[in-house]
Amino acid sequence: MGKSACSTSPQQLESTCFILRALFLLLFCGHACCQCKILRCNADYVAATLNLRGSNKDVAYCNALRSYSHCTRKTARTCRGDLVYHSAVHGIEDLMIQHNCSKEGPTSPPRPRPPAPNHQGFESLDICNYEKSFLYKHGQPPTYQHCAAFGDPHVRTFHDEFHTCRVEGSWPLLDNNYLFVQATSYPVAKSSNATATGKLTIIFKNMKECIDQKVYQAEIDNLPAPGGSSLTIQERAPGQHVEIRAAYIGTTIAVRQAGRQLSFSIRAAKEVAQAFTEEQDLQLCVGGCPPSQRISRSECHHTGIAAETARLLCKEKLPVEDVYFQSCVFDVVTSGDANFTLAARGALEDAKMFHPDAEKLHIFQTGAGCRLISLPFLLVIVTSNLLAIQLCF
Repeated sequence: MGKSACSTSPQQLESTCFILRALFLLLFCGHACCQCKILRCNADYVAATLNLRGSNKDVAYCNALRSYSHCTRKTARTCRGDLVYHSAVHGIEDLMIQHNCSKEGPTSPPRPRPPAPNHQGFESLDICNYEKSFLYKHGQPPTYQHCAAFGDPHVRTFHDEFHTCRVEGSWPLLDNNYLFVQATSYPVAKSSNATATGKLTIIFKNMKECIDQKVYQAEIDNLPAPGGSSLTIQERAPGQHVEIRAAYIGTTIAVRQAGRQLSFSIRAAKEVAQAFTEEQDLQLCVGGCPPSQRISRSECHHTGIAAETARLLCKEKLPVEDVYFQSCVFDVVTSGDANFTLAARGALEDAKMFHPDAEKLHIFQTGAGCRLISLPFLLVIVTSNLLAIQLCF
């Protein structure tokens, strides 16, 4: 009954009926032999005729029918006995007669095919490139966060909090689904309360599509620089500065050595930095130092370098008197080691490279600087006060 209604209707209705039949065959006749390409012919015809508009639509329709006919002829040999194929052939002949379409003439341009997955497609190329993958999924680049640990140690968290820590032994800087970073600190001198990082352990956790678990370990006088397909490790300064790029998680890590201490800086995608559970709650990069382990940088303990001298040394490397400058003075005074100026400057340089917001580069904390008065300066003050007392009497 449906067939007679189509054959006795006007030409436009007949064309619509044929398109609907083609769609039906395309959607519900998936049993067609895999070698017979009639379903592809049907799909190309439907795509070419769905949105015909304007004064040239009749010409375009004839072009589409000729393309359809040409497609069926190309697949005729493999479609013998296929009902879908024979239905299409008879339908094309009827429509060409009804629309006065000649068998010879121009055809519709071929429908563009999607690129094969292995031709630089997203599926094969970008799954291990976090930035491109994120852009593909969300239409915008990812947001990044920065954390650092350097000096005595001082920790700048992902949330731009800044703590000086009284930590000795091993503490986790990061512990999430992708990374585990542990810093091991030791006392810089027997008579000093100052500590410094002497060992860094970085575990890049297994990500089946991109990387097997890898462990990077740095110690004093041993900053290795191996490489890999998903890890790029560059030696920026031999024995002093190594940079590790993990493109598959959008992360860059800098490891530095200044004197007898190591420092750590990271630029991590926000999505990666926040991928952890409630059980992974102890991360210095996330929550900073535990309250019981925080110390004030005003608590300077003199070990050989006076505060005024330390300020001059630090001022040469760090012109802005921010937390990096305060940390530098604190470390030089408490450790007696001028190499700590290089650690603070390196941390600031990493922050310039890694921090996503240049306006938040410098952090200022009032009253947090070293207040120790050197002995010569203290003697001057005491002598002046004694003279003033004598004059009064």
